[in-house]
Amino acid sequence: MWDFFETVRHRHSVRSYQSDLPVEKENLNAIIETACSAPSAGDLQAYKIIVVSNTKKRLALSAAAQGQSFISEAPICLIFCAEPDRSAEKYGDRGRNLYAVQDTTIAAAYAQLAVVAAGMASTWVGYFDEVEVKKIIELKIGLTPIAMLALGYPAELPEPTTRRRLDEIVSHFD
Repeated sequence: MWDFFETVRHRHSVRSYQSDLPVEKENLNAIIETACSAPSAGDLQAYKIIVVSNTKKRLALSAAAQGQSFISEAPICLIFCAEPDRSAEKYGDRGRNLYAVQDTTIAAAYAQLAVVAAGMASTWVGYFDEVEVKKIIELKIGLTPIAMLALGYPAELPEPTTRRRLDEIVSHFD
């Protein structure tokens, strides 16, 4: 079992999956439970997670994401949808416009790390036609797709990408 820092260091975007290896139910449940344990404004969890395993739906999602074929190749695609009205009830416009999106992306990030801890890989997808995705998954009115997470067992392990130096990112005020 890796420690947390090792898990974070081993997270890479993978764009080639072993489509013949299904994601075990217990692993998928653990990933979703981890996502749902993420912090959220007022503990409202202003999001929904849609699990897409259907091949035709994943192919359609791939097309809606400008042909990112790995979405259909991966056996599972999780779609993280913000529920803005849930946040707005408590926090008004700031909840609707910001907190619901933050809650959704934090849950997706937790899921992404849980995927690595489960010995699999994923790729975060933010570039997609929102209207088309809503149609494909028959999304309930009031929900907004924010991110998709293609996941499964990797068919490749890409080289780590370079990261900016900390002094380029971090400012200290004493």
